[in-house]
Amino acid sequence: MAQLRLTDFFSRTKAVTGAPVKRGGGGRRLKAALAGPPEEEEEGAPVGLSPHPPPPPGSPRTPARGGSPVLRGLAGRKRSRREMEAEPPVGARPGEPSGKSARKKLELPRDAEPGPPVAVGNCWGRGCAASPGAEALKRGPALTVCPLPTQEDLAGLRCRLQRVKMLAQLAQLPPIPAWASTDLRSRLEQVRQLELRIREKKEGSGAAPGARPSGDTGAAAPAAEAGEKAPAYQRFHTLAQDQPPGLTLPYKFKVLAEMFRSVDTIAGMLFNRAETITFAKVKQGVQDMMRKQFDERHVGQIKAVYPTSYRLRQEKNIPTFGNSVKKSDYQLTLEPVLGEEEKVDGRPHLSASRLLERRKEFNRNLVNIVKQHHKAFLAALSPPMVVPEEKLTRWHPRFNVDEVPDISPAELPQPPREDRLTTAQEVLSTARGMLTPKMEKALANLALRTAEAGAGEPVVSKAPSPASTSSALKGVSQALLERIRAKEAQKLQALMTRDPQQEERLAMLGRLPAMARILRNVFVAEKKQALTMEMACARMAESYDAQMPPGEMEKHLRLFAELLPDWVGIHTIRTDTYIKLDKGKDLGLITERLTKAAKEAEAL
Repeated sequence: MAQLRLTDFFSRTKAVTGAPVKRGGGGRRLKAALAGPPEEEEEGAPVGLSPHPPPPPGSPRTPARGGSPVLRGLAGRKRSRREMEAEPPVGARPGEPSGKSARKKLELPRDAEPGPPVAVGNCWGRGCAASPGAEALKRGPALTVCPLPTQEDLAGLRCRLQRVKMLAQLAQLPPIPAWASTDLRSRLEQVRQLELRIREKKEGSGAAPGARPSGDTGAAAPAAEAGEKAPAYQRFHTLAQDQPPGLTLPYKFKVLAEMFRSVDTIAGMLFNRAETITFAKVKQGVQDMMRKQFDERHVGQIKAVYPTSYRLRQEKNIPTFGNSVKKSDYQLTLEPVLGEEEKVDGRPHLSASRLLERRKEFNRNLVNIVKQHHKAFLAALSPPMVVPEEKLTRWHPRFNVDEVPDISPAELPQPPREDRLTTAQEVLSTARGMLTPKMEKALANLALRTAEAGAGEPVVSKAPSPASTSSALKGVSQALLERIRAKEAQKLQALMTRDPQQEERLAMLGRLPAMARILRNVFVAEKKQALTMEMACARMAESYDAQMPPGEMEKHLRLFAELLPDWVGIHTIRTDTYIKLDKGKDLGLITERLTKAAKEAEAL
């Protein structure tokens, strides 16, 4: 029988629907293929007492190669290799790779395949998993498994319970001692005394005459900005400027001057149209023009530099035209201050000439502010220097212009606000009797610390310390040092009071020694005793290392004729101007004379 089952696949491959099989008789026709499934057990029969005992487990069989003959049609014909490769194996399971195998695999019966183990909760009695009727239990009622709590869950519950107990202990506040009210009163009395001391100190510093020069900016920017280091292009802005030395302004002052120009331009347009000038309109316009942030602090700085430029007010019921500001809210408004004579058709008018005058006035005020800091710097030198402000044409070489402190903004009008609490003392006095004693004590401590910090703040002097004698100068006569310092101070004072024309002449004198060699080479190359001024200027401009227009070069040639008339001569014949050079002069002596003339002019 086993042999029949193992070799039964030969008859399956040759079988044809409705055709006799070659080998064997009619009794051997595919019994296993035509045999029906086994009868199922009755539903009412108990386990193990079924009238039909389960059949014995079948022997393993080899799966058929060609599949079902009904679907294949005629199975006797020879199949091609493509059809054989395209057909999936009969016993292949989904998810497994299908490939051509040299050996057939035995296919076990379906009831003999290993299945998942039977759960404990599904067993009604002991040994049910090993009983032959275990399959019948699968159709029985399913029971839900209730997992027992593990040790990790119990540990988590214990931890949460312990945490709840700790929070309950922390919630129990200790009773307030009887001496708390007495201590609170004493601390409040200390706060009041410290506030009185601060007010007296402020009044005394404000009443002192000459404490600050008029128009002084205050000293430093807010603490938030003082702690931040400015970028390099701001700290060394003056050094990077390609312009002759003069009364240059710091970078932040130049930015403020440009902001004032933008504010004046926008305010002039709105004012001439009889439109209310609000800070919101000016802010948007200035930021669009400068691509920089503009806020109320800059308006305060403009007010501090040029107090008579604008009249500032807080107004409400101004049409906003859909802005985020409500009509009933207060807004900061600006109004240019104009004279009675600046009227057109009976109404004040801000003209372009007036805008230019206001801009120049603002720049003069900025220069005056820097002059005050420069004056303090000169007074702190050793020996001190005094230079009249009307004769000052440039800053001291050691005066760092970009380190001038920023302008402290003037106070702007604020909208009327009632019930506004700003300090801990005000909160404490307003909410007295409404807070718990613990909260009142905390507010009192905060007010006390704030008052102590304000009273104990030291006043830092901004005057630089006098120069001390270096260790390298020990043993040198003090009188000699004083003479050297006095001579240096005299030279620096002459440098700071030099006019621009004299400065330009000194620059030209410094270029003459190098130009003398080029001028002689031009005459030697041309092999002429005289050249026209246009030709000489063109040749000199081509040979000089720095680019210079012919007009500037002509000034240098005329300066040659002024300083060295025996070497260079300029002659005008009819409409042309000629320059003549004595090529027999020694060039070394000429250079020495020019250098000496430059030193003498610099010493003046």
